[in-house]
Amino acid sequence: METSNKPFVASKPHTPVSSNLKADTSVSSSLKSFSFSDLKNATKNFRSETLLGEGGFGCAFKGWIDEHMFAPTKPGTGIVVAIKKLKLESFQGHKEWLAEVNYLGQLRHENLVKLIGYCVEFENRLLVYEFMPKGSLENHLFKKGVQPISWVTRMHIARQVAQGLTFLHSLDANVIFRDLKASNILLDSDYNAKLSDFGLARDGPTGDNTHVSTRVVGTQGYAAPEYVATGHLTPKSDVYSFGVVLLELLSGRRAVDDENFGFSEETLVEWAKPFLSDNRKVLRIMDTRLGGQYSKKGAQAAAALALQCLHKDPKNRPCMTDVLASLERLHVTKDSSARTPQQLQTKLDHHGIKHVNSPHKARIPTTNSL
Repeated sequence: METSNKPFVASKPHTPVSSNLKADTSVSSSLKSFSFSDLKNATKNFRSETLLGEGGFGCAFKGWIDEHMFAPTKPGTGIVVAIKKLKLESFQGHKEWLAEVNYLGQLRHENLVKLIGYCVEFENRLLVYEFMPKGSLENHLFKKGVQPISWVTRMHIARQVAQGLTFLHSLDANVIFRDLKASNILLDSDYNAKLSDFGLARDGPTGDNTHVSTRVVGTQGYAAPEYVATGHLTPKSDVYSFGVVLLELLSGRRAVDDENFGFSEETLVEWAKPFLSDNRKVLRIMDTRLGGQYSKKGAQAAAALALQCLHKDPKNRPCMTDVLASLERLHVTKDSSARTPQQLQTKLDHHGIKHVNSPHKARIPTTNSL
């Protein structure tokens, strides 16, 4: 498997686009069916200035619709939404588009992005979501020139992601997310985190089954090793991916990044593991952009939790319920606990934070030195 931070997927047969959505999916009655013309008008004909981003699924655009009638409105009026337009020859394809409609059309939780509606018209496939003004966690952690998010905000995001996964793994939902990564975690105006992109999600095992056997898809550096090796998918696969995201929150480094790890094929997990198991060394992996402004005990506890989530044997990883409980017990300094994560981050956004070089910064070793 190639070392890449892009999604990887086993070869699959072409999935023909169905002209009858209801024949392929059980659409929730809570979803609004939009016409393609409506969404063209909502985005000013998908003009470049409304483009929010582009990925394997297609392009995402910013649009405006009436809050009550859901009709397109002039920019700046009504409510703002994010509209994802599937590429005709999309990487994810029609099958994943249907999975997105099925899961987000029926699941409701404060830590899942809200799907408002969809459009299926001839070859066009679009989805309409609530707009998440702070964008993805990926941008806040890795995009150059972006104000770093505080320690308290990072742990707040980790807890909320854990809440979303705990809900998905519950008996009521029984869903395995399968593609947890920083780019699929979106933030609202108050830095509340929500899981997005359910195109690769799968129903969890039922009855006496311990796993789901499926083709291997996901993102290099985040996918659990046993899943990559066997195609056996369990909720513990998501736990591993959460451990990688938690490690990114701690270190400010990508799961796989040639810029950070030189020319070796080493991943963030491989680089960080020797430090995670030693409380005296763990602070060496901390993001220097935090300027040392974090709880030492909290960082050590979070690192220990990440190490548990990243255990090679899925049976030895905690379940997401236990992960969430551990995060809620994390030490928060007295000064930080007096303010909400939103208040602290807003202060940083307005006034900035001094970037200092931490004396604990770890030397990035080669594979041989580990």
